[in-house]
Amino acid sequence: MLRKLALLSMLLLALRLQSARSAQNDKVTCDTCPVAGIEPAASKPLTPADASHGCTTQTKHGFPVPDPKCTPGAVNPSVTLAVLKNPSFRTACVRNCATTEEDKNVTYTQYGIPHPSSNTGTSQVCELDHLISLELGGADTLDNIWPQCGPNHVTLAKRYFKQKDAVENYLAEQVRTGQIELQKAQTGIASDWTQFLGEAQAFCAKNPAKCKGGD
Repeated sequence: MLRKLALLSMLLLALRLQSARSAQNDKVTCDTCPVAGIEPAASKPLTPADASHGCTTQTKHGFPVPDPKCTPGAVNPSVTLAVLKNPSFRTACVRNCATTEEDKNVTYTQYGIPHPSSNTGTSQVCELDHLISLELGGADTLDNIWPQCGPNHVTLAKRYFKQKDAVENYLAEQVRTGQIELQKAQTGIASDWTQFLGEAQAFCAKNPAKCKGGD
């Protein structure tokens, strides 16, 4: 009986600690990041961006990719490999720090895509996506953001931006474990995120807990 009570007490303590950590993570912002040395608004584009003449979504392997002249991808130089491997790092440390959600909506106009209504939950059809994800050290600036939409006739999990999430999770894990260099992952996902899709899907099928979202 005493042993069962002890085990129950340990379980309750673990749950309280997990809840406390989750609450702390929810409070992470640009101004309260627990990791020192991050410059939330820092950005270094892979190539100069120019959206002044409009942008056109392209395709590779049947999936949408952004217009490279408008969305070449950009990295935050202060989010180093050491930062990404730090268990205290959260993408909330840099999210909406350089560019507000309202500013990001400009990319719909640049790409000539109508802003979707009721774009939440299972009704979400578009995502203002970071080409180089925040969990790979991507910058939160417009040269790294594009509206990735559709297809509307499939379930949420099969929409393009959700499939790209798998690639982001896979590459982030590969970087943290030293299987691929950070810069190689950044330039690879920027040039053609679809090239990693097969490996990412296989990885997520075996490691579902590591594939619960993207940035």
